[in-house]
Amino acid sequence: MTLPFDLTTGQGAFLAAALFVAAFIRGVSGFGFSAIFIILAALVTNPVPLIPIVFSCEILMTVFQARGIRGHIDWRRVGALLVGSAITIVPSVAIMAKLDAATARMAISALILVLSAVLLSGWRLRQPIGPIGTTGVGMVSGIANSAGVGGLPVAAFLTAQPIPPAVFRATMIVFLTGLDLLALPIMAGHGLVTSETPLGILVAFPILGAGIWAGTLGFSRLSGERFRQCVVLLLTSFSVLNIARILI
Repeated sequence: MTLPFDLTTGQGAFLAAALFVAAFIRGVSGFGFSAIFIILAALVTNPVPLIPIVFSCEILMTVFQARGIRGHIDWRRVGALLVGSAITIVPSVAIMAKLDAATARMAISALILVLSAVLLSGWRLRQPIGPIGTTGVGMVSGIANSAGVGGLPVAAFLTAQPIPPAVFRATMIVFLTGLDLLALPIMAGHGLVTSETPLGILVAFPILGAGIWAGTLGFSRLSGERFRQCVVLLLTSFSVLNIARILI
């Protein structure tokens, strides 16, 4: 079968493995899927055309996980975050769509590195943030989502507050789904959704299902906080590797 986006067999195999790992991480932690997959994809190809596939996969993953998260979703936070994202996502996608491959890879890697550093810092808020502050975080997320990593600033924001792991995971899953639904039509308008995108989704679907299934099983067995730290360390390492490869 001919792979989409002119990928070689080696690139396709690498991306399939990256997709499984990213889906497993999403199943356990509720976030990190887009960031992990995109930063890994940037090691072997231009990740920008793959972002609509990633977003479509995230929406499909929510279908798999919906039954187990319904009672834990913080709908007020989700609503405020989505309002903020809607304000900034249109101009951000327009800018990202115009970048050449090397610049896009550098921008995505640098953004992930900065956001990962915030997560690793152990930053904590003394008191919960209200709707206005949450909307502001959503605006930052809308900007970051042009690079496919809108979940990282929200993950940093939620991690800095005393939120139970199940609520963190469920709220992240629902927010990311809403964010992706906002982003896909905008990306289509800028030519980032092409005739090859459905084929990419079709190829990804069985790998996605296997990763989510394995990750959901792992959620009850792994320490959520420790696992999130491992995810962020991975993101930091791959970001530095990508930046080094581009500069050298």
